[in-house]
Amino acid sequence: MNPWLAALAAVTALRLVVAAVVPLAPDEAYYWVWSRTLQGGYLDHPPMVALFIRAGTLLAGETPIGIRLMGPLSLALASILLARAADALFPRERPGAWAAALLNATLMIGVGGILATPDTPLVFFWICALWTIARLHATGDGRWWLAFGFFAGLALASKYTAVLLGLGVLGWLIGSRAAWRWWRDWRLYAGGALALLVFAPVLAWNAAHDWASFAKQGGRAGVDSPGITLRFLGELFASQVGLATPIVFVLCVAGVAGAVAAWARRGDAAGAILAAFVLPGVAVFLWQATGSRVQGNWPIVLYPAACIAAAAYLPARLRGWRWPALGLGAVLALGGFAQAALAPVPLPRRQDPTLARLGGWDAFAEAVEAERRRLGASFVAAEEYGLASQLALRLPPGVPVVALHDRWALFDLPRPQAGVTGLLVQSERRDSAPDWPGAEPARRPEGALIRARRGVEAERYRTFRVETRPDLPPAAILPRPLP
Repeated sequence: MNPWLAALAAVTALRLVVAAVVPLAPDEAYYWVWSRTLQGGYLDHPPMVALFIRAGTLLAGETPIGIRLMGPLSLALASILLARAADALFPRERPGAWAAALLNATLMIGVGGILATPDTPLVFFWICALWTIARLHATGDGRWWLAFGFFAGLALASKYTAVLLGLGVLGWLIGSRAAWRWWRDWRLYAGGALALLVFAPVLAWNAAHDWASFAKQGGRAGVDSPGITLRFLGELFASQVGLATPIVFVLCVAGVAGAVAAWARRGDAAGAILAAFVLPGVAVFLWQATGSRVQGNWPIVLYPAACIAAAAYLPARLRGWRWPALGLGAVLALGGFAQAALAPVPLPRRQDPTLARLGGWDAFAEAVEAERRRLGASFVAAEEYGLASQLALRLPPGVPVVALHDRWALFDLPRPQAGVTGLLVQSERRDSAPDWPGAEPARRPEGALIRARRGVEAERYRTFRVETRPDLPPAAILPRPLP
Protein backbone atom coordinates (compact mmCIF):
# COMPACT_ATOMS: atom_id res chain seq x y z
CA MET A 1 0.00 0.00 0.00
CA ASN A 2 1.09 3.56 -0.66
CA PRO A 3 2.78 4.78 2.57
CA TRP A 4 0.67 7.92 2.91
CA LEU A 5 -2.55 5.95 2.34
CA ALA A 6 -1.43 3.50 5.03
CA ALA A 7 -0.81 6.42 7.37
CA LEU A 8 -4.24 7.86 6.54
CA ALA A 9 -5.85 4.48 7.29
CA ALA A 10 -4.07 4.30 10.66
CA VAL A 11 -5.07 7.86 11.57
CA THR A 12 -8.67 7.17 10.56
CA ALA A 13 -8.75 4.05 12.74
CA LEU A 14 -7.45 6.08 15.68
CA ARG A 15 -10.09 8.74 15.09
CA LEU A 16 -12.83 6.13 15.08
CA VAL A 17 -11.60 4.81 18.43
CA VAL A 18 -11.54 8.32 19.87
CA ALA A 19 -15.01 9.00 18.46
CA ALA A 20 -16.27 5.93 20.30
CA VAL A 21 -14.77 6.68 23.72
CA VAL A 22 -14.93 10.48 24.07
CA PRO A 23 -18.26 11.70 25.51
CA LEU A 24 -20.58 13.70 23.27
CA ALA A 25 -20.63 17.49 23.54
CA PRO A 26 -23.96 19.32 24.05
CA ASP A 27 -24.03 20.57 20.45
CA GLU A 28 -23.52 17.03 19.17
CA ALA A 29 -26.44 15.83 21.29
CA TYR A 30 -28.51 18.70 19.89
CA TYR A 31 -27.68 17.71 16.31
CA TRP A 32 -28.65 14.13 17.20
CA VAL A 33 -32.11 15.51 18.06
CA TRP A 34 -32.16 16.97 14.56
CA SER A 35 -31.40 13.54 13.11
CA ARG A 36 -34.54 12.19 14.78
CA THR A 37 -36.74 14.91 13.28
CA LEU A 38 -35.41 15.39 9.76
CA GLN A 39 -36.59 18.52 7.95
CA GLY A 40 -35.39 20.96 5.32
CA GLY A 41 -33.75 23.32 7.78
CA TYR A 42 -33.31 24.37 11.39
CA LEU A 43 -32.93 27.68 13.17
CA ASP A 44 -29.16 27.30 13.54
CA HIS A 45 -28.01 25.65 10.31
CA PRO A 46 -29.06 23.71 7.21
CA PRO A 47 -29.82 20.01 7.70
CA MET A 48 -26.80 18.10 6.34
CA VAL A 49 -25.28 17.33 9.75
CA ALA A 50 -28.57 15.68 10.71
CA LEU A 51 -28.38 13.46 7.63
CA PHE A 52 -24.78 12.53 8.45
CA ILE A 53 -25.79 11.58 11.99
CA ARG A 54 -28.83 9.62 10.80
CA ALA A 55 -26.61 7.63 8.41
CA GLY A 56 -24.12 6.90 11.18
CA THR A 57 -26.73 5.87 13.75
CA LEU A 58 -28.41 3.55 11.27
CA LEU A 59 -25.07 1.77 10.94
CA ALA A 60 -23.76 1.91 14.51
CA GLY A 61 -26.66 2.84 16.76
CA GLU A 62 -27.39 5.96 18.81
CA THR A 63 -24.02 5.85 20.49
CA PRO A 64 -21.05 8.24 20.34
CA ILE A 65 -19.47 6.22 17.52
CA GLY A 66 -22.77 6.09 15.62
CA ILE A 67 -23.40 9.81 15.97
CA ARG A 68 -19.82 10.63 14.90
CA LEU A 69 -19.18 7.82 12.43
CA MET A 70 -19.45 9.88 9.26
CA GLY A 71 -16.87 12.41 10.49
CA PRO A 72 -13.70 10.29 10.39
CA LEU A 73 -14.91 8.39 7.30
CA SER A 74 -15.73 11.53 5.30
CA LEU A 75 -12.47 13.14 6.42
CA ALA A 76 -10.52 10.15 5.10
CA LEU A 77 -12.24 10.37 1.71
CA ALA A 78 -11.82 14.15 1.67
CA SER A 79 -8.08 13.73 2.30
CA ILE A 80 -7.79 11.48 -0.75
CA LEU A 81 -9.75 13.92 -2.90
CA LEU A 82 -7.66 16.85 -1.69
CA ALA A 83 -4.48 14.97 -2.64
CA ARG A 84 -5.89 14.22 -6.07
CA ALA A 85 -6.94 17.84 -6.50
CA ALA A 86 -3.40 18.98 -5.69
CA ASP A 87 -1.87 16.46 -8.11
CA ALA A 88 -4.30 17.54 -10.84
CA LEU A 89 -3.32 21.19 -10.38
CA PHE A 90 0.41 20.37 -10.27
CA PRO A 91 0.92 17.15 -12.28
CA ARG A 92 4.71 17.48 -12.39
CA GLU A 93 5.32 18.24 -8.70
CA ARG A 94 2.46 16.04 -7.41
CA PRO A 95 2.23 17.65 -3.97
CA GLY A 96 -1.02 15.90 -3.03
CA ALA A 97 0.28 13.76 -0.18
CA TRP A 98 1.84 16.77 1.54
CA ALA A 99 -1.30 18.86 1.08
CA ALA A 100 -3.47 16.19 2.70
CA ALA A 101 -0.96 15.60 5.48
CA LEU A 102 -0.76 19.29 6.37
CA LEU A 103 -4.54 19.60 6.46
CA ASN A 104 -4.81 16.59 8.77
CA ALA A 105 -2.14 18.09 11.03
CA THR A 106 -4.37 21.04 11.91
CA LEU A 107 -6.39 20.77 15.10
CA MET A 108 -9.53 22.11 13.43
CA ILE A 109 -9.50 19.18 10.99
CA GLY A 110 -7.51 16.52 12.79
CA VAL A 111 -9.45 16.87 16.04
CA GLY A 112 -12.53 18.86 15.03
CA GLY A 113 -13.25 16.46 12.17
CA ILE A 114 -14.16 13.78 14.71
CA LEU A 115 -17.05 15.82 16.12
CA ALA A 116 -20.56 15.70 14.68
CA THR A 117 -21.00 19.37 13.77
CA PRO A 118 -22.05 21.20 10.58
CA ASP A 119 -18.36 21.83 9.82
CA THR A 120 -17.88 18.10 9.16
CA PRO A 121 -20.10 17.81 6.05
CA LEU A 122 -19.19 21.39 5.05
CA VAL A 123 -15.47 20.58 4.79
CA PHE A 124 -16.18 17.31 3.02
CA PHE A 125 -18.33 18.82 0.29
CA TRP A 126 -16.10 21.90 0.03
CA ILE A 127 -13.13 19.64 -0.75
CA CYS A 128 -15.27 17.69 -3.22
CA ALA A 129 -16.07 20.98 -4.97
CA LEU A 130 -12.39 22.01 -4.97
CA TRP A 131 -11.51 18.65 -6.50
CA THR A 132 -14.01 19.16 -9.32
CA ILE A 133 -12.49 22.57 -10.16
CA ALA A 134 -9.04 20.98 -10.20
CA ARG A 135 -10.33 18.32 -12.59
CA LEU A 136 -11.98 21.02 -14.71
CA HIS A 137 -8.62 22.80 -14.94
CA ALA A 138 -6.71 19.60 -15.73
CA THR A 139 -9.06 18.18 -18.35
CA GLY A 140 -10.81 21.21 -19.84
CA ASP A 141 -14.02 19.15 -19.75
CA GLY A 142 -16.97 21.44 -19.03
CA ARG A 143 -19.03 18.59 -17.61
CA TRP A 144 -17.13 19.08 -14.36
CA TRP A 145 -19.23 22.23 -13.85
CA LEU A 146 -22.20 19.96 -13.20
CA ALA A 147 -20.29 18.07 -10.53
CA PHE A 148 -19.15 21.34 -9.01
CA GLY A 149 -22.74 22.59 -8.83
CA PHE A 150 -23.87 19.38 -7.16
CA PHE A 151 -21.20 19.51 -4.46
CA ALA A 152 -21.57 23.25 -3.99
CA GLY A 153 -25.28 22.74 -3.33
CA LEU A 154 -24.50 20.03 -0.77
CA ALA A 155 -21.96 22.32 0.89
CA LEU A 156 -24.61 25.06 1.13
CA ALA A 157 -26.98 22.50 2.63
CA SER A 158 -24.30 21.88 5.28
CA LYS A 159 -23.54 25.43 6.40
CA TYR A 160 -24.20 28.88 4.96
CA THR A 161 -20.46 29.63 5.03
CA ALA A 162 -20.37 27.71 1.75
CA VAL A 163 -21.54 30.88 0.01
CA LEU A 164 -17.82 31.73 0.00
CA LEU A 165 -17.36 28.82 -2.39
CA GLY A 166 -19.45 30.54 -5.04
CA LEU A 167 -17.80 33.87 -4.30
CA GLY A 168 -14.36 32.34 -4.80
CA VAL A 169 -15.21 30.65 -8.07
CA LEU A 170 -16.80 33.85 -9.33
CA GLY A 171 -13.58 35.67 -8.48
CA TRP A 172 -11.59 33.05 -10.38
CA LEU A 173 -13.82 33.34 -13.44
CA ILE A 174 -13.33 37.10 -13.43
CA GLY A 175 -9.69 37.34 -12.41
CA SER A 176 -8.03 34.51 -14.34
CA ARG A 177 -7.64 34.92 -18.09
CA ALA A 178 -7.48 31.14 -18.49
CA ALA A 179 -11.00 30.88 -17.00
CA TRP A 180 -12.70 33.49 -19.18
CA ARG A 181 -13.71 30.95 -21.80
CA TRP A 182 -16.09 29.29 -19.35
CA TRP A 183 -18.43 32.29 -19.47
CA ARG A 184 -19.46 31.04 -22.93
CA ASP A 185 -20.13 27.46 -21.81
CA TRP A 186 -23.73 26.60 -20.91
CA ARG A 187 -22.55 23.98 -18.43
CA LEU A 188 -21.28 26.71 -16.10
CA TYR A 189 -24.84 28.01 -15.75
CA ALA A 190 -26.29 24.51 -15.58
CA GLY A 191 -23.98 23.82 -12.66
CA GLY A 192 -25.26 26.93 -10.91
CA ALA A 193 -28.83 25.84 -11.48
CA LEU A 194 -28.02 22.39 -10.10
CA ALA A 195 -26.54 23.96 -6.95
CA LEU A 196 -29.78 25.90 -6.40
CA LEU A 197 -31.83 22.76 -7.01
CA VAL A 198 -29.86 20.82 -4.38
CA PHE A 199 -30.24 23.75 -1.98
CA ALA A 200 -33.97 24.14 -2.71
CA PRO A 201 -35.24 22.18 0.35
CA VAL A 202 -33.42 24.65 2.62
CA LEU A 203 -34.95 27.58 0.75
CA ALA A 204 -38.40 26.01 0.97
CA TRP A 205 -38.10 25.39 4.71
CA ASN A 206 -36.98 28.95 5.34
CA ALA A 207 -39.78 30.35 3.20
CA ALA A 208 -42.29 28.34 5.26
CA HIS A 209 -40.78 29.57 8.57
CA ASP A 210 -40.44 33.31 7.99
CA TRP A 211 -36.81 32.91 6.85
CA ALA A 212 -35.85 32.17 10.44
CA SER A 213 -32.51 30.49 9.74
CA PHE A 214 -31.39 33.09 7.21
CA ALA A 215 -32.29 35.87 9.65
CA LYS A 216 -30.37 34.26 12.51
CA GLN A 217 -27.22 33.53 10.54
CA GLY A 218 -27.41 36.70 8.49
CA GLY A 219 -27.45 38.68 11.71
CA ARG A 220 -23.94 37.40 12.42
CA ALA A 221 -22.57 38.86 9.20
CA GLY A 222 -22.02 42.38 10.42
CA VAL A 223 -20.54 44.45 13.18
CA ASP A 224 -21.62 44.79 16.79
CA SER A 225 -20.12 48.21 17.39
CA PRO A 226 -19.27 51.20 15.20
CA GLY A 227 -15.71 51.89 14.17
CA ILE A 228 -12.78 49.51 14.00
CA THR A 229 -11.46 47.57 16.98
CA LEU A 230 -8.26 45.54 17.14
CA ARG A 231 -9.61 43.24 19.83
CA PHE A 232 -11.52 40.90 17.53
CA LEU A 233 -8.77 40.97 14.90
CA GLY A 234 -6.33 39.82 17.56
CA GLU A 235 -8.71 37.07 18.66
CA LEU A 236 -9.12 35.90 15.07
CA PHE A 237 -5.39 35.76 14.49
CA ALA A 238 -4.73 33.92 17.75
CA SER A 239 -7.50 31.39 17.10
CA GLN A 240 -6.17 30.57 13.64
CA VAL A 241 -2.60 30.16 14.85
CA GLY A 242 -3.85 27.82 17.57
CA LEU A 243 -6.38 25.80 15.60
CA ALA A 244 -4.22 25.45 12.49
CA THR A 245 -1.16 24.91 14.76
CA PRO A 246 1.55 27.56 14.51
CA ILE A 247 3.79 25.88 11.93
CA VAL A 248 0.98 24.88 9.58
CA PHE A 249 -0.41 28.40 9.82
CA VAL A 250 2.94 29.92 8.77
CA LEU A 251 3.27 27.42 5.92
CA CYS A 252 -0.27 28.17 4.69
CA VAL A 253 0.34 31.91 4.74
CA ALA A 254 3.60 31.48 2.84
CA GLY A 255 1.99 29.10 0.37
CA VAL A 256 -0.96 31.36 -0.37
CA ALA A 257 1.42 34.30 -0.79
CA GLY A 258 3.36 32.21 -3.30
CA ALA A 259 0.17 31.28 -5.16
CA VAL A 260 -0.91 34.92 -5.37
CA ALA A 261 2.54 35.96 -6.58
CA ALA A 262 2.56 33.24 -9.26
CA TRP A 263 -0.87 34.35 -10.43
CA ALA A 264 0.03 38.05 -10.46
CA ARG A 265 3.43 37.71 -12.11
CA ARG A 266 2.89 35.05 -14.74
CA GLY A 267 -0.86 34.39 -14.81
CA ASP A 268 -0.41 30.99 -13.18
CA ALA A 269 -3.81 29.29 -13.53
CA ALA A 270 -3.38 26.90 -10.60
CA GLY A 271 -2.27 29.76 -8.37
CA ALA A 272 -5.36 31.71 -9.41
CA ILE A 273 -7.63 28.82 -8.41
CA LEU A 274 -6.04 28.45 -4.98
CA ALA A 275 -6.09 32.20 -4.38
CA ALA A 276 -9.77 32.29 -5.32
CA PHE A 277 -10.57 29.58 -2.76
CA VAL A 278 -8.81 31.50 0.03
CA LEU A 279 -8.70 35.28 -0.48
CA PRO A 280 -12.45 36.09 -0.59
CA GLY A 281 -12.94 34.26 2.70
CA VAL A 282 -9.93 35.99 4.25
CA ALA A 283 -11.38 39.36 3.23
CA VAL A 284 -14.83 38.55 4.65
CA PHE A 285 -13.53 37.28 7.97
CA LEU A 286 -11.11 40.18 8.39
CA TRP A 287 -13.91 42.63 7.69
CA GLN A 288 -16.15 40.84 10.17
CA ALA A 289 -13.43 40.95 12.81
CA THR A 290 -13.12 44.73 12.57
CA GLY A 291 -16.37 45.05 14.51
CA SER A 292 -17.47 41.68 15.92
CA ARG A 293 -16.14 38.28 16.96
CA VAL A 294 -15.33 35.63 14.36
CA GLN A 295 -15.58 32.14 15.84
CA GLY A 296 -12.35 30.21 15.42
CA ASN A 297 -13.95 27.42 13.39
CA TRP A 298 -15.57 29.67 10.78
CA PRO A 299 -12.47 30.00 8.53
CA ILE A 300 -12.05 26.22 8.42
CA VAL A 301 -13.01 26.14 4.73
CA LEU A 302 -9.98 28.24 3.75
CA TYR A 303 -7.45 25.61 4.78
CA PRO A 304 -7.89 22.89 2.11
CA ALA A 305 -6.76 25.23 -0.68
CA ALA A 306 -4.22 26.89 1.63
CA CYS A 307 -2.65 23.50 2.37
CA ILE A 308 -2.36 22.76 -1.34
CA ALA A 309 -0.64 26.12 -1.75
CA ALA A 310 1.65 25.30 1.18
CA ALA A 311 2.59 22.02 -0.48
CA ALA A 312 3.13 23.53 -3.93
CA TYR A 313 4.47 27.08 -3.52
CA LEU A 314 6.65 27.02 -0.42
CA PRO A 315 10.05 28.65 -0.83
CA ALA A 316 12.96 26.26 -0.42
CA ARG A 317 13.92 27.66 3.00
CA LEU A 318 10.53 26.63 4.46
CA ARG A 319 10.20 23.13 3.03
CA GLY A 320 12.12 21.67 5.92
CA TRP A 321 9.33 22.87 8.25
CA ARG A 322 6.82 20.38 6.89
CA TRP A 323 7.92 17.41 8.99
CA PRO A 324 7.98 19.44 12.23
CA ALA A 325 4.51 20.70 11.30
CA LEU A 326 3.22 17.14 11.11
CA GLY A 327 4.97 16.21 14.35
CA LEU A 328 3.58 19.16 16.28
CA GLY A 329 0.08 18.49 14.94
CA ALA A 330 0.28 14.85 15.99
CA VAL A 331 1.50 15.70 19.50
CA LEU A 332 -1.20 18.31 20.05
CA ALA A 333 -3.94 16.05 18.67
CA LEU A 334 -2.88 13.07 20.78
CA GLY A 335 -2.74 15.29 23.84
CA GLY A 336 -6.24 16.57 23.14
CA PHE A 337 -7.55 13.05 22.57
CA ALA A 338 -6.02 11.82 25.83
CA GLN A 339 -7.38 14.71 27.88
CA ALA A 340 -10.87 14.38 26.39
CA ALA A 341 -11.05 10.62 26.89
CA LEU A 342 -9.02 10.01 30.08
CA ALA A 343 -8.38 13.43 31.69
CA PRO A 344 -4.90 12.48 32.96
CA VAL A 345 -4.24 16.12 33.93
CA PRO A 346 -6.80 17.51 36.44
CA LEU A 347 -7.08 20.99 34.92
CA PRO A 348 -9.80 23.41 36.03
CA ARG A 349 -12.62 24.37 33.70
CA ARG A 350 -11.02 27.64 32.62
CA GLN A 351 -7.97 25.82 31.32
CA ASP A 352 -9.64 22.69 29.93
CA PRO A 353 -12.31 23.03 27.24
CA THR A 354 -12.74 19.25 27.22
CA LEU A 355 -13.96 19.40 30.82
CA ALA A 356 -16.38 22.23 30.15
CA ARG A 357 -17.98 20.55 27.12
CA LEU A 358 -17.45 16.82 27.57
CA GLY A 359 -16.88 16.01 31.21
CA GLY A 360 -19.13 14.20 33.66
CA TRP A 361 -22.36 13.90 31.71
CA ASP A 362 -23.21 10.27 32.55
CA ALA A 363 -22.87 10.76 36.31
CA PHE A 364 -24.72 14.04 36.08
CA ALA A 365 -27.64 12.37 34.28
CA GLU A 366 -27.79 9.79 37.09
CA ALA A 367 -27.93 12.59 39.67
CA VAL A 368 -30.73 14.32 37.73
CA GLU A 369 -32.69 11.08 37.60
CA ALA A 370 -32.25 10.58 41.35
CA GLU A 371 -33.54 14.10 41.96
CA ARG A 372 -36.51 13.50 39.66
CA ARG A 373 -37.47 10.43 41.65
CA ARG A 374 -37.00 12.21 44.97
CA LEU A 375 -39.44 14.93 43.90
CA GLY A 376 -41.86 12.49 42.28
CA ALA A 377 -41.61 14.44 39.00
CA SER A 378 -42.98 12.92 35.81
CA PHE A 379 -40.49 14.55 33.42
CA VAL A 380 -37.21 16.48 33.28
CA ALA A 381 -36.98 19.87 31.56
CA ALA A 382 -34.25 22.30 30.52
CA GLU A 383 -34.17 25.68 28.79
CA GLU A 384 -30.66 25.29 27.32
CA TYR A 385 -30.90 23.28 24.12
CA GLY A 386 -27.59 21.47 24.68
CA LEU A 387 -28.45 20.49 28.25
CA ALA A 388 -31.92 19.28 27.24
CA SER A 389 -30.41 17.24 24.39
CA GLN A 390 -27.78 15.66 26.66
CA LEU A 391 -30.48 14.61 29.11
CA ALA A 392 -32.60 13.20 26.27
CA LEU A 393 -29.66 11.03 25.24
CA ARG A 394 -28.67 9.87 28.73
CA LEU A 395 -31.66 9.60 31.08
CA PRO A 396 -33.23 6.16 31.60
CA PRO A 397 -35.70 4.96 28.97
CA GLY A 398 -39.25 6.16 29.46
CA VAL A 399 -38.37 9.45 31.18
CA PRO A 400 -39.79 12.33 29.08
CA VAL A 401 -37.46 15.27 28.48
CA VAL A 402 -39.02 18.66 27.76
CA ALA A 403 -37.04 21.46 26.09
CA LEU A 404 -38.22 25.04 26.50
CA HIS A 405 -37.20 27.75 23.99
CA ASP A 406 -38.59 29.57 20.97
CA ARG A 407 -36.42 27.44 18.66
CA TRP A 408 -38.54 24.35 19.42
CA ALA A 409 -41.56 25.93 17.72
CA LEU A 410 -39.70 25.27 14.45
CA PHE A 411 -39.54 21.51 15.08
CA ASP A 412 -42.19 18.93 14.33
CA LEU A 413 -42.13 17.55 17.88
CA PRO A 414 -45.02 16.99 20.33
CA ARG A 415 -45.80 19.61 22.99
CA PRO A 416 -46.23 18.54 26.60
CA GLN A 417 -49.79 18.19 27.96
CA ALA A 418 -50.91 20.61 30.68
CA GLY A 419 -51.14 19.69 34.34
CA VAL A 420 -48.05 17.48 34.72
CA THR A 421 -45.34 18.09 37.33
CA GLY A 422 -41.70 18.02 36.34
CA LEU A 423 -38.13 18.88 37.33
CA LEU A 424 -36.43 21.84 35.60
CA VAL A 425 -32.61 21.87 35.57
CA GLN A 426 -30.77 25.16 34.95
CA SER A 427 -27.07 25.99 34.91
CA GLU A 428 -25.93 28.44 37.55
CA ARG A 429 -24.03 30.21 34.79
CA ARG A 430 -27.36 31.60 33.65
CA ASP A 431 -28.01 34.73 35.68
CA SER A 432 -31.73 34.91 34.90
CA ALA A 433 -34.75 33.29 36.46
CA PRO A 434 -36.29 30.39 34.54
CA ASP A 435 -38.59 31.26 31.65
CA TRP A 436 -40.93 28.52 32.85
CA PRO A 437 -43.98 30.23 34.42
CA GLY A 438 -44.41 29.45 38.10
CA ALA A 439 -41.10 27.62 38.54
CA GLU A 440 -40.41 26.99 42.24
CA PRO A 441 -36.90 26.28 43.58
CA ALA A 442 -36.48 22.68 44.67
CA ARG A 443 -34.53 22.67 47.91
CA ARG A 444 -31.86 19.98 48.01
CA PRO A 445 -30.15 19.10 51.29
CA GLU A 446 -26.93 18.48 49.33
CA GLY A 447 -27.06 21.85 47.57
CA ALA A 448 -26.61 22.32 43.82
CA LEU A 449 -26.36 19.49 41.34
CA ILE A 450 -22.74 19.30 40.21
CA ARG A 451 -21.33 17.95 36.96
CA ALA A 452 -17.73 16.89 37.49
CA ARG A 453 -15.04 14.68 36.00
CA ARG A 454 -12.71 12.84 38.36
CA GLY A 455 -13.51 15.27 41.13
CA VAL A 456 -12.90 18.42 39.05
CA GLU A 457 -16.04 20.54 38.82
CA ALA A 458 -17.31 21.36 35.34
CA GLU A 459 -20.62 23.10 36.13
CA ARG A 460 -23.23 23.64 38.86
CA TYR A 461 -26.98 23.47 38.31
CA ARG A 462 -30.13 24.70 40.07
CA THR A 463 -33.32 22.64 40.19
CA PHE A 464 -36.95 23.78 40.11
CA ARG A 465 -40.32 22.12 40.48
CA VAL A 466 -42.47 23.04 37.47
CA GLU A 467 -45.85 22.20 36.03
CA THR A 468 -46.96 22.20 32.42
CA ARG A 469 -49.67 24.77 31.74
CA PRO A 470 -51.51 26.29 28.75
CA ASP A 471 -49.46 29.52 28.79
CA LEU A 472 -46.14 27.66 28.57
CA PRO A 473 -43.67 29.21 26.06
CA PRO A 474 -42.74 27.08 23.03
CA ALA A 475 -41.72 23.67 24.31
CA ALA A 476 -41.20 20.20 22.87
CA ILE A 477 -40.87 16.65 24.11
CA LEU A 478 -37.52 15.50 22.76
CA PRO A 479 -36.97 12.09 21.17
CA ARG A 480 -35.26 9.39 23.21
CA PRO A 481 -32.77 6.79 21.92
CA LEU A 482 -34.39 3.88 20.15
CA PRO A 483 -34.32 0.58 22.09
